[in-house]
Amino acid sequence: MTDPFFPEEFYHVYSRTIGEELLFRTEENCIYFLKKYQTHCSTHFSTLAYCLLPNHFHFLIRVKEITEPEVALSAFSNFLNGYAKAFNKLYDRHGGLFQRKFKRKRIDKESYLSQVIIYIHRNPQKHGIVEDFKKWRFSSYQAIISQKPTQIDRDFVIEWFGDLEQFRKTHHLENVSNFPEELSLE
Repeated sequence: MTDPFFPEEFYHVYSRTIGEELLFRTEENCIYFLKKYQTHCSTHFSTLAYCLLPNHFHFLIRVKEITEPEVALSAFSNFLNGYAKAFNKLYDRHGGLFQRKFKRKRIDKESYLSQVIIYIHRNPQKHGIVEDFKKWRFSSYQAIISQKPTQIDRDFVIEWFGDLEQFRKTHHLENVSNFPEELSLE
């Protein structure tokens, strides 16, 4: 049996596609994925960070206090299953899209929470997709530093780092190669 999500706990949730399959073939796929996430998951989770990459995704979430553990697990599973079904229909594709069950790691140390946020935001640069992670469109980094409305729990993240300047500075000081191995999808 899969462990449920527990209320008030933080989780790094991620998954990748089977083989070399693309998870997002177009920007519209990314937008649809995020809308599906909001529809299925916003009731149960606060979102602190995310990043969508061509063949995988990362979310840093906090389970809301009122959410039953099994209900939260079902919501995330339904979100991924719904996206996979729509993706398969759109591209006349059959079979599984994601590797087995999605993965998640409970964040049990304060320092680890900061590392995960930075890791998620810097992931497109780490994989050589862009030269500057700040320019990646499908990441929560820009939502956090802007004043535009967002579904990201911006206030929590900025306060976690101290202030917006510390948030930015810490993202630039961290060396991606120093992240713990358990953060990697590989």
